[in-house]
Amino acid sequence: MFLFTVTKPGLRQTGALALCAACLCGTVAAAVRFAGQSLPASAAVQTGIETTQDIADYFTGRGFDTDLSSAAVDKVKIPRKWDDSFAAFDGIVQESGLSLADCKGKTVEKWTLLCPELSTEANDTYCVLLVYKARPVGAYLLQKPGGEVSGLVTTAETMADAAREEAVQETAAAPEAADFPTD
Repeated sequence: MFLFTVTKPGLRQTGALALCAACLCGTVAAAVRFAGQSLPASAAVQTGIETTQDIADYFTGRGFDTDLSSAAVDKVKIPRKWDDSFAAFDGIVQESGLSLADCKGKTVEKWTLLCPELSTEANDTYCVLLVYKARPVGAYLLQKPGGEVSGLVTTAETMADAAREEAVQETAAAPEAADFPTD
C-alpha cells in the first residue's frame, strides 16, 4: 500500500507518474522473462474449437489431412456409467492426449471429416473429434463401413513406419551413379 502526503499538486502528479512507470517497467520485465521460456513441442496452444477450419487444423497438426467438404457434426451423449468396451474406447481416445472421463453423462459434439490419405476403395477413414464447450475432449479415427476405431498416435506411427520403409525400398532400387557408363 502506498501513501502520499505531499501537499503540492505538481509533486503529487510526479509521484503518481513515477509509480505508474515503476509498474510498467515491472510488467515489461516479467513479460520479457516469460517470453524467453519456451513450451515443449507437445504443448500446443489450443484456443478452442469453434469452426470447421479449427477441426481441420487440429488434425493437420497431428499429421492427418482432411477433406473439409465432408465435415459433419452430430450430438452424442457420453454414458454416465462405463462398461469394459467404453473404457477400452476411452483408452484409444487417450492416445490423443485427451480423455472422456470429465464428460460422463454430458452431450458433446461429434465432428467427422474424411481422411483421404487413409481411405481405400473398400473403406473410408474419418477423423473424429469430440468437442465439449468449444474444447476438444476426444479424438480418434473411424473406418466405415467396418466401424473399426483406432488411435491417432498408433496410426501416425504406422504411417511414419510405412513412409520410412518406402523410402528405404526406393533407395535400394535406385541405381548408383557408378553403374552408368561415362562418355
